[in-house]
Amino acid sequence: MLNGAAVMDAALLLIAGNESCPQPQTSEHLAAVEIMKLPHIIILQNKVDLVKQEQAEAQHDQIKKFVAGTVADSAPVIPISAVLRYNIDMVCEYIARYIPVPARNFIGLPRLIVIRSFDVNKPGEDVQSLKGGVAGGSILQGILRVGDEIEVRPGIVNKDINGNMTCTPIYSRIMSLYAEQNDLQYAVPGGLIGVGTKIDPTLTRADRLVGQVLGLRDHLPDVFTEVEISFYLLRRLLGVKTSEGTKQAKVQKLTKGEVLMVNIGSTATGGKVVKVLEGPSGEPVARIVLTQPVCTQEAEKIALSRRVDKHWRLIGWGEIRKGVKIEMGETISITPEGG
Repeated sequence: MLNGAAVMDAALLLIAGNESCPQPQTSEHLAAVEIMKLPHIIILQNKVDLVKQEQAEAQHDQIKKFVAGTVADSAPVIPISAVLRYNIDMVCEYIARYIPVPARNFIGLPRLIVIRSFDVNKPGEDVQSLKGGVAGGSILQGILRVGDEIEVRPGIVNKDINGNMTCTPIYSRIMSLYAEQNDLQYAVPGGLIGVGTKIDPTLTRADRLVGQVLGLRDHLPDVFTEVEISFYLLRRLLGVKTSEGTKQAKVQKLTKGEVLMVNIGSTATGGKVVKVLEGPSGEPVARIVLTQPVCTQEAEKIALSRRVDKHWRLIGWGEIRKGVKIEMGETISITPEGG
């Protein structure tokens, strides 16, 4: 959920018309939209073909009450039936007319967040016909062109028996660019792009490059193995069913030694809290050692999830203040002091 939201300009909040609102997961999704600061939201009241008009109108009131005071306060609620394709044309019209295309940075250094990666070769392909791996994602800034020399970070990550980590970036060249079925000579920010490369397809198959960052060689952000973040926790635990009439459990404070799931861009990795302290303005600050290195930069937003009843549940968000960087090809120990 959070991985895909990292590259989106707007969100569709889907609510089942034959269930009460809000369901636990709906609350979690709305919180994710607020964390990612998506300003444009459309609420879809689905399955209206399964309920009577009075029920649909009653749930509409529930939805408006649920989103009151949130980023979706003024969002339109469109009743639809995905199966019968009822009102789908209205959804398309609203997207086209009322969700503006955000300002794009065409002159910055190109940077693409990888949210999918593939091996396009069929089983038994001849060696002469083999194609390089494909990375799919959205360009955040800059322009990628066929023939560009590119780099993928963090690249190949290796650990020795002592837990020391080495990152080796992947260098390649863009052989093709695709948007839908269109073969492109260059690609700009916005929309999803498939980048055909000369990377060994075993490195891209089955989404193995998800969470990596692709850009021009030697022009990508640093790779971090530890981050210091200022963070904010939700007041109540979302995504967990409660008995009728009871409030959702409070989110407990972060504690030293606990393991969280950290979402940075399209990367989801584990993180161990090694210190919780107070920032210069009194805001809570935490130092987190990441289980996998992440290509990111200061001021990047992150989401924090905690393991609750065998599921990862969103508990808060934060912003990277600084961190421990790893030079490409350098070996670094990830064992915290005293750990």
